[in-house]
Amino acid sequence: MQSWVEAECMHSLQLLFRASHVALLLLFCLLLGTNEAQEDTRRVMIMDVDMPQIARADEEVTVKMVVKTELRECMVIKTYLVSNTPMDGPFNYKYTGCLCQDYPRTFYWDFPTNSTMVIAAVVDVVRQLNICPNNKAVMPIEANRFHVLKTLYIH
Repeated sequence: MQSWVEAECMHSLQLLFRASHVALLLLFCLLLGTNEAQEDTRRVMIMDVDMPQIARADEEVTVKMVVKTELRECMVIKTYLVSNTPMDGPFNYKYTGCLCQDYPRTFYWDFPTNSTMVIAAVVDVVRQLNICPNNKAVMPIEANRFHVLKTLYIH
């Protein structure tokens, strides 16, 4: 028969043993949560470029670009088009704006063309004052130029 002291001692050891498992499990979960929190999967620039794939010679073509970010901070951006064919007029328009997570930006270019061309829609993150509110904007460290390539076929 066990004495009262032995029973209490055994009960205390059992609680301690169970508590150590709980503590280890809690520590393991915290470590997993910390590792996942350290992985930053927010995208700096999300570009959606919409334009026809095929057009007729001298037909006016519209390029629409929607730019978004998943960053919490705003950025000053400059957007423009570049092609393998020299172009004049509205094709060369450059737009500057403030891009914030809760305020995506949409840009348009309308231009005629006579030949098949590869078009790069480009977004540069730039350092420029008086664009974002209170001049509060960030510059990404890894890259500050983003682009999407599209081909426009003329028939």
